[in-house]
Amino acid sequence: MMTHEGKRQIIASRIREARRMAGLSQGQVAEMLGLKRPSVSEMEAGNRAVAAEELAKLAETFEVSVSWLLGEGAARLDAHDDRLQLAARELQKLKPKDLDRLLTILASMRDQEKKP
Repeated sequence: MMTHEGKRQIIASRIREARRMAGLSQGQVAEMLGLKRPSVSEMEAGNRAVAAEELAKLAETFEVSVSWLLGEGAARLDAHDDRLQLAARELQKLKPKDLDRLLTILASMRDQEKKP
């Protein structure tokens, strides 16, 4: 059976990993949760307990499940999938004209790969 400290360290490492994969700073996460940045730092170090409400908000923010943050499932996030999710979030911020331009560039890159 896992100790309380061991469980806290797993949660801490998963919060840290998910935050990094989401491309967010500790300060940004703290602002989203209504906390001070040192509180997020303490969570990620395993020095601060994380409330259930905070876990739910972190899961929503990082687009992961609460159960994953609690240590269930795969030990690591699939970085490839997370990069796609991050890219999708960034694409939503583009103006339509810029998105069309980016899609043209991507199509051109794909066409270049097909050439012998």
